[in-house]
Amino acid sequence: MNWSDEGYVLSVRRHGEAAAIVNLLTRAHGRHAGLVRGGAGRRLRGVLQPGNQVAATWRARLAEHLGAFTIEAMRDHSAALLSDGDRLAGLTSAAAVTEAALPEREPHLAIHDGFAALLGALDGEPAWAAVYVRFELGLLAELGFGLDLRHCAATGSSDDLAYVSPRSARAVSRGAGEAYKDKLLPLPAFLLPGATEILTTADVLNGLKLTGYFLESQLFAPHNRPLPAARSRLLERISRTGKSSDGTLME
Repeated sequence: MNWSDEGYVLSVRRHGEAAAIVNLLTRAHGRHAGLVRGGAGRRLRGVLQPGNQVAATWRARLAEHLGAFTIEAMRDHSAALLSDGDRLAGLTSAAAVTEAALPEREPHLAIHDGFAALLGALDGEPAWAAVYVRFELGLLAELGFGLDLRHCAATGSSDDLAYVSPRSARAVSRGAGEAYKDKLLPLPAFLLPGATEILTTADVLNGLKLTGYFLESQLFAPHNRPLPAARSRLLERISRTGKSSDGTLME
């Protein structure tokens, strides 16, 4: 059994003295693990970093075996972010959430392409944090837990949407939700169609709390697993910045 594909490194775990077990997010084969001989060595250490794009060939005697990867570097995303702790935390979190959420060997092209779009945003887009939140929304939708943010669950209107119901995963207008707002999740304006407002840290945090709630309740809690630690660190880091995603100070 063998195939060749391109993908992104999600995680690397040392195996023995010099080998490593590597998880990739591949285009046609989904999240897929394999043994990389020499993966813990100097030659491949820089290649096998979360977020890096690689060309991989997988070989195994039987389809159900772990198999082995032969890896070639395509694009180094992680090195470009080493000087920006926030963006690096976003990359690390996205890789950890993707690995933990996806079933192994099940293709999800939309998630692969969304991950690629996020990497592009991390590479220089000022509003990268908004792209990160949208990536998690897309991941939820692809796995069958999409949020309906188009109309109010109570009135059917698309005007003045301000909350999300944790029970129905649907938007709620400000008027309809006012009496229950303590039980609802804030809906940041940047997730609404045609949003043009300046993105603030509060918006980003509300977005991360929104997607985090549904990731935890729908994907992780049913399997008695918490959100990945890297995701929690991203939330904590952005909470401490006190800046908008374009670097300007919040009022």
